[in-house]
Amino acid sequence: MSAAEASPAATVVIARDGEGGEIEVLMVHRNSKHAFGGMWVFPGGKVDPEDVDPSAPDDEALAARRAAVREAQEEAGIELDLDDLVAIAHWTPPPEAPRKFTTWFFALQAPTVHDVAIDGDEIQDHAWITPTEALRRGDLHEIELAPPTWMTLRAMSRFNAVAAYLDHAARQSPPRFATHLGRAGEDPVAIWEGDVAYDDGDLGRPGARHRLYMGRGAWRYEGEA
Repeated sequence: MSAAEASPAATVVIARDGEGGEIEVLMVHRNSKHAFGGMWVFPGGKVDPEDVDPSAPDDEALAARRAAVREAQEEAGIELDLDDLVAIAHWTPPPEAPRKFTTWFFALQAPTVHDVAIDGDEIQDHAWITPTEALRRGDLHEIELAPPTWMTLRAMSRFNAVAAYLDHAARQSPPRFATHLGRAGEDPVAIWEGDVAYDDGDLGRPGARHRLYMGRGAWRYEGEA
C-alpha cells in the first residue's frame, strides 16, 4: 500500500508527571460508531484541508502538527502550542487494514491548565493513566488498544518523567513503522522493517526481530525498539 492510498492523520500524546513518580498520558475512549470505535486511543484524527498551511502546501509533517493541535481541542478541549510538539513516530497500516491512515504521532508536556472536555459523541470517556496501567488493562482485555498505541505506551513506560522522554525522542529521528501482518497460529503478528520475517512472514526463521505478537492473552513484543 502506498501513502497515496491512505489518508494522512495525526495523533498527539499529551503527557504529565504523575504524583506516583510515573508519567500519565491522556487517553480517550472512541465511540463504536466512529473510526477505531471502542478503542482507547490518544487524541487525533484525519488531516483536514484546513490543516494544510497555504505557504507550505507540500509539508506533510506541518499539516499533521496542525491537525494534532486541532484534534486535541476538538476531542479533549485542550489548547496546545504547535511548537511544543515532538514527533515520536510515523505509522503506515498493513494493506489488509479496513481503514487506512498514515499517521504522525507527536508528544508534548501537558499545559499547566488542562481541564479535559469531551463531546460525549465521538469521544465517550477519557482518563489520565500511566502507560504501565494502560498496558496491563490492555493485556487483560479490559480495554482495547491498537498496535501503535500499545507500542507508544511501551516506549513511554521506560521513563519516569515527561521531560526525559521528550528529550530522548527529540534526539532521534522519528521511527517509521510500515506494518506487515503475519500469523502465529490463529493470532496476528505485526511485523516491521528490520525483522527477518518482514518480507515473507516466516516467523520461525532465525534472525532479527521487530514484531508484536497480538494473541488472545497478553501481547508480546520482540525486538530492540
